[in-house]
Amino acid sequence: MAHTSRDLLDALGADLEAGYGTFVRAHADAVYSTALRLSGSRPDAEDLAQETFVRAYRALRRYDADRIRSLEARPWLLTITLNLWRNGVRAAQRRPPPSPHPVTDRAAHDAPGPEDLAVSADEGRALAALVRRLPEHHRAPVVLRHVAGLSYAEVAGVLGCPEGTAKANVARGLARLRTLATSDAGSPPPPAPRRPGRGRPRARAASSAATRSLRPAPPPPSRPAPRARGTTPLKEVR
Repeated sequence: MAHTSRDLLDALGADLEAGYGTFVRAHADAVYSTALRLSGSRPDAEDLAQETFVRAYRALRRYDADRIRSLEARPWLLTITLNLWRNGVRAAQRRPPPSPHPVTDRAAHDAPGPEDLAVSADEGRALAALVRRLPEHHRAPVVLRHVAGLSYAEVAGVLGCPEGTAKANVARGLARLRTLATSDAGSPPPPAPRRPGRGRPRARAASSAATRSLRPAPPPPSRPAPRARGTTPLKEVR
């Protein structure tokens, strides 16, 4: 049975313990996909997704029913994911540089699995690799808009900036992706076509086609499920 976002929040407001498993199942793919495109690492994405739902559960336990029902669930969860990722980036920058020797077991974890090869095209994987090269202030808006599927207003809410700034950063991130792609191909980026009488490029169709490949394949069924005290693991939710 399909549940709307409002149904899920009403259920959480009525009984957090009973409703949280369904809430996690409804949003797990969006949280994981966003975490994967932000971090560029499947193990890191799993950790981010798990910690997102642990933090969310702890927060919900402190909220009354009215506050729970007033939440915009997906933007709220992705705000937690984004903050966790940013904290991890800052912590990594403070740590000593890693050993130059390759870590083979981590490399094996990061290699695409069978589900990636079956669902993702080569172009999609290449584009995802380019996303990992974007700076934080461009990567986060692009991922929130074109992976999580948030509206510009929701992107602005998650990032804590005006909607116009969110739109501009998404556009700059997409332009940077285009530059990286053409640079890697060994040729300069072609000029964007312009509409007669207008100064703005006609990039919407091209951007839409390119960003359709950003969404990763769903997480593998064996991925560790987010769990907090009193909640049901994803693999046990039916």
